[in-house]
Amino acid sequence: MDTSGTIATAAPPGPAASAAGPPGARTAPASGRQDRPGLAGITVREALELPPLRRGLPEVVACPEGLERAIRWVHTSEVPNIASLLRGEELLLTTGLGIGPRPADQRRFVAQLADRGIAALVVELGQRFDVLPAAMVEAARSRGLPLVQLHREVPFVAVTEAIHTEIVNGHYALLRQGEDVHRRCTEVLLGGGGVPEVLALLADNVGNPVYLEDADGRLLYTASPSGIGPEGDADPLDAWAGLRGGRGGSGAYERAATALVPGTALVVDVPAGGPSPGQSGQPLRGRLVVLPVHGPVLPLGRIVVDHAAGLLAVALRQARHEEELAARGRGDFLRDLAEGRVAEEDAARQARVLGFQHDTGPLLPVVVRLGADGPGEALGEAVGPADWAPIARVVQEELAGLGLPTLLGVRPVEGRLALLLGLRAAGERVAVADRVAAALRAGLARAGLAPGPVPPVVVVGAAGPWPAAGPGLRHAAEAASAARGLPEQPWYDARRLDIELLLWRMREHADLAAFVRRAVGPLLEHDRTARQPLLPTLQAYLTHAGRKAETARDLHLNRQTLYDRLGRISLLLGTDLDDPETVLGLRLALQARRHV
Repeated sequence: MDTSGTIATAAPPGPAASAAGPPGARTAPASGRQDRPGLAGITVREALELPPLRRGLPEVVACPEGLERAIRWVHTSEVPNIASLLRGEELLLTTGLGIGPRPADQRRFVAQLADRGIAALVVELGQRFDVLPAAMVEAARSRGLPLVQLHREVPFVAVTEAIHTEIVNGHYALLRQGEDVHRRCTEVLLGGGGVPEVLALLADNVGNPVYLEDADGRLLYTASPSGIGPEGDADPLDAWAGLRGGRGGSGAYERAATALVPGTALVVDVPAGGPSPGQSGQPLRGRLVVLPVHGPVLPLGRIVVDHAAGLLAVALRQARHEEELAARGRGDFLRDLAEGRVAEEDAARQARVLGFQHDTGPLLPVVVRLGADGPGEALGEAVGPADWAPIARVVQEELAGLGLPTLLGVRPVEGRLALLLGLRAAGERVAVADRVAAALRAGLARAGLAPGPVPPVVVVGAAGPWPAAGPGLRHAAEAASAARGLPEQPWYDARRLDIELLLWRMREHADLAAFVRRAVGPLLEHDRTARQPLLPTLQAYLTHAGRKAETARDLHLNRQTLYDRLGRISLLLGTDLDDPETVLGLRLALQARRHV
């Protein structure tokens, strides 16, 4: 028996058909299973080159382009309804005894197998057919099913054993590749690398961009395979942005993948509580996402990403811890600077150690208050202790686009972000404040804190040299607390909040509460039960400094109605609203009312 034959491919009819040798033609010795990094198992072509099948002199009579299909399993059968028992990706071996004699039966048999998605159909000639019927060949060609006929008898058990051995060996090799990548990821972390370095290694091994997002779907890090650039509409960040823009439902990743190249997105949970991903009920720190931008996600990709999820959970905990310590360290320095505990000659040097490089030009202090005014109020519900590091990071990313030296720190106890920014000249204070306030709000929005039930308050202090930086920060921080309840603005000028600040400092003094009761108490008592409250009218009147025409326009009232309401307010309070001293006292009382 000839054991050195190779695969022969039957050419399809027509002028474009390529020449093919006869079934027993000899070529170069078959090389057996090829090295295919990232893939497990064996292809149909590789199976036909194994000795047990080569002895049968295989001839491909239909769909040679499908020989690269992977074989998941091998099955033998001689029954007509075998298709119903298959799951797909099998290599089916048969002598044809279960294939009907009529062309219609033969076409139906092939069509059912194609519908099940088997890898290939191999028919041994001799017992049922001397040559495969034309109906079967045409049906296989039309359905894209590789069809192979064996010209010599082979023991199917030997074929099954050989292919299953290759499949097992392939999976073992794949696991070894995965373990090797896992080992290199571990070495990266032990060598001082972090999340970006691990993601870069993963991207190179899966051949596609890798994304790390938090549990709420916000992108934290991304990495693309080295040497592969954006390809038109398949830009990695565009792909992720499109995915998140269409988020909603479990099929979002699959929809995004379909829009790129054929394949399925890979999503692996990164646990918050331990190194083992995917445990039921375990809280999430984030997700690893691989989108098939440059090609399908191969089995190796699934193995290495699954292994890497546990490592990234540890790396994220470490990174968040270090990030939080750094942000708090900068916050402690800015607090000490504001409270006068940093010597003037040491301030610039310590700031340089913390990464703030600004030796000439004025400094601009900025304070952002989040939530309410203390740890026991709404702030404690809005921002947890572990939230400050990512907040600082995303805000810093937004500020980086301004091109200004920036030192940002967090003060979780006070619920504040404190900043020092380097200016070229004091005259650019207002323009820079506008840009900084917009960047701060954009960063807080990315962190999920704006807009919210209690909007953030941004207060900008006076620009000045290092000796003025500490007092400027302290003034801005106190003014940020005093600004609570004011009409919302992009940012507040600390210098215009001095009266509010004075009243805020007196907020616990009994005399301030008594002053409010004497000045506007009767009016407040009236409004508790009145169908038409009068306090809004008084507030508008005081806002317009007693100018009645402007007040009427603001309230959309005619003058007579306004005069009537002002008269009732005067009777309730026993005051003359045309007296400047009275107007000043009432305005102070309403300002103080927010603080008492």
